[in-house]
Amino acid sequence: MSTPTVAIPGWFGGLKRFPHIPLRVLAALGAGVLVLAAIVVIVAVRSHTVVSYVTKPIVRQTLVLSVTASGTVNPQNTVTVGTQVSGIISQLYVDFNSKVKTGEVLARINPNTIQAQLDQADANLAQAQASETEAGANTSAQAAGATAAQTAIPKAQAALTTAQEQLTRDQTLLTEGYVPQETVQTDQSTVSQDEAALAQAKAAYTQSQAQTQAQGAGTNAAAAAVQAAQATVQQDAINLTNTVITSPVNGTVIARDVSVGQTVAASLAAPTLFSIAENLDKMEVDINVGEPDIGGISPGNTVTFTVLAYPSTTFTGKVTQVRINPQTLNNVVTYDVVVDVANPNGTLLPGMTANATIDTASASNALIVPLAALQFGVARSAGASATTGSATWGQTLGSASSGSTATSGVVFVERAGKLQAEHITVLLANSTEAAVSASAGSTLNVGDLVVVSQSTGGTVVTKTATHAAAPTLGGSSSNATRGIH
Repeated sequence: MSTPTVAIPGWFGGLKRFPHIPLRVLAALGAGVLVLAAIVVIVAVRSHTVVSYVTKPIVRQTLVLSVTASGTVNPQNTVTVGTQVSGIISQLYVDFNSKVKTGEVLARINPNTIQAQLDQADANLAQAQASETEAGANTSAQAAGATAAQTAIPKAQAALTTAQEQLTRDQTLLTEGYVPQETVQTDQSTVSQDEAALAQAKAAYTQSQAQTQAQGAGTNAAAAAVQAAQATVQQDAINLTNTVITSPVNGTVIARDVSVGQTVAASLAAPTLFSIAENLDKMEVDINVGEPDIGGISPGNTVTFTVLAYPSTTFTGKVTQVRINPQTLNNVVTYDVVVDVANPNGTLLPGMTANATIDTASASNALIVPLAALQFGVARSAGASATTGSATWGQTLGSASSGSTATSGVVFVERAGKLQAEHITVLLANSTEAAVSASAGSTLNVGDLVVVSQSTGGTVVTKTATHAAAPTLGGSSSNATRGIH
């Protein structure tokens, strides 16, 4: 079998002296030539690639770190007025928005039922007092009987003693023959009768004492019944007073929950009749702040907010309390931040929705650079690909609400087509910008163009700088703002 051969084209030049070359050898030679040509082309292109830097100017401003959240406008102190008695509302003296003073009558409950209860209690008291008087009289009579019974005992004892002495004398005379036997027998009978009389007197006294004690217990029971009747009278009198509903504070009625003719039932809980805001000139905003942002908020922070009714008006207040009681809804934990705000014109109304911004940290009169410039500096210093987002600078600064401690860094400034490293200290940063100060020996200043990213392309070996517009004042993050102060 013969090996297949091919003819050598004329453009192969020097290979013509090889009249016949195997096909596989020719293919290998061609592939090698193509690879070598590709390498040459790539090297040539790369040697002519342009490096383009995107820059932004440094400005001097105040960077404010803030948290945005929503809440509700409420009076600082709202008092709910209820009733302790049940009945039918017979009269109303105030309505929504009424100005009231302490002790002013707001409403009346029909007092007929409670008045009848009071009259019945008065009658029961009179009856108890009469029973007590009767029991007292009986006790006095019984005590007198006991005293009389006690007095009879000494008399019976004296009679017995006399009879015993007579018996002794007559017995002596009997032995001498001066008196008959019948006289002694009579004396003995008299002594027996006097002993029985003494025992009877003592028994009568004991019985009188027992009856006196029993009557005294009855008297005490009657006295207790009088006290119970008096307490019932007092309670019914208080209930009758409570049919008149009065205001406990000076303020404004912001809610009326009853009407004339409506029945209110006071059982385990007092039904609410009115809600009174004590002072509408001072309001509070209860803001629900999420768990990630609550750590940067403390009393004294400045708060600005708007309400839907006045979207072009900005209200200002101060954080007075961060309540530690968590509220969990759909596995989202929030905390109530209380903000006090003046309301002298009555513009803010209870229940309005407030869209608030809470300033948590600020750096005044600082050099402001894009966060991308810091990321570029970290990446270039580490020898990485210096593109925006290639460094995790933001992770070293903490959350946007809590700010950051001073951190060293480096930015690259484009001067005359060349990059110059400038060391800086980061004072504060949000998700897009950072407030920095120049380190010792640094010439960084307002207007310098810091590099935020780079790109490659083109065919000419040059370096260009794209000067981006200055950052928009007011910030570009939903939870971090910047403004001129």
